[in-house]
Amino acid sequence: MKRNILVFSEDPRVINEAVYIANILKGNEGKIFGVSKLTEDNDVLSNFDEIHFAKENLIPEQWAKFLIKFYKENEIQYLVSPHTVNNNDIIAYVSAKYNLPMISNATSIKDNDATLIFSRQVLGGRGISYIEVEKSLKLSVTVPIKVYPRIKLDKQSLIKEITEIEKTKITSKGFEEIKKSGFNIENADVVVGIGRGFKSKEDIKLAQDLAEVLNGVIGCSRPIAADYGWLPNDLWIGISSKIIRPKLYIAVGISGAPQHVSGIMDSKIIVAINKDKNATIFKYADYGVVADLYQFLPIFTRKIKENLKK
Repeated sequence: MKRNILVFSEDPRVINEAVYIANILKGNEGKIFGVSKLTEDNDVLSNFDEIHFAKENLIPEQWAKFLIKFYKENEIQYLVSPHTVNNNDIIAYVSAKYNLPMISNATSIKDNDATLIFSRQVLGGRGISYIEVEKSLKLSVTVPIKVYPRIKLDKQSLIKEITEIEKTKITSKGFEEIKKSGFNIENADVVVGIGRGFKSKEDIKLAQDLAEVLNGVIGCSRPIAADYGWLPNDLWIGISSKIIRPKLYIAVGISGAPQHVSGIMDSKIIVAINKDKNATIFKYADYGVVADLYQFLPIFTRKIKENLKK
């Protein structure tokens, strides 16, 4: 059966996160169309029947208007996108236009002959919801980053430039890059997360020293990035920002709010360090340490260094 798939991502670096799902959905004769910003990454270019790139930065409304037109002209059945903040807004806009059911942050997909079964976390990661839909239904899906395997199809994609950009009520005067950490926290094997237990920005060095010893990176809860501005937003862990899946996650001075916990639930091992023995984070930790981080971290880091030298 022919099913045309439209894979979209504002950020081309993560567009291939959705290609695996697209190939499950397309059937025997469908085409996979890609839409993103201009990139020279050959891995991106090789995974679509056609890929459409915009050379300039577009605001979300411009992307949405282009997708609405593209969706109709190419008889798209499924719209797939990596689960990011901007992508979610754009896909929701398009879905509302065409009354498409939208399955957000689908962590798995099962082909069940006449139906598809998607799963997604609910209740802040405390439960899993299963959604079964008929294959004939048109819908949109967003998928988490670093859950599905990245594949390379080695197709010779037909590359087209997006030249018709609709004007919007909002006019962009320019784009300024948001300050970034330089770390890809979503791909890290070890992450040390910091929370309100840290009293000042300078104290973050205690967590950085631990992360360095473990060949990991640091991340943070919402207040550290959004309220205090101590770390860039790309290190913010939680349902409203980055969802991480490291082999080891160490939560230091983090209470365990549902928004943060939702972003770490797929970590292989979770270690919590908090001086409050009743902190919610301990309910989700594989190992817990009730201690003052200012006293514990220097000793912990030193002991790890000593053991690594043996």
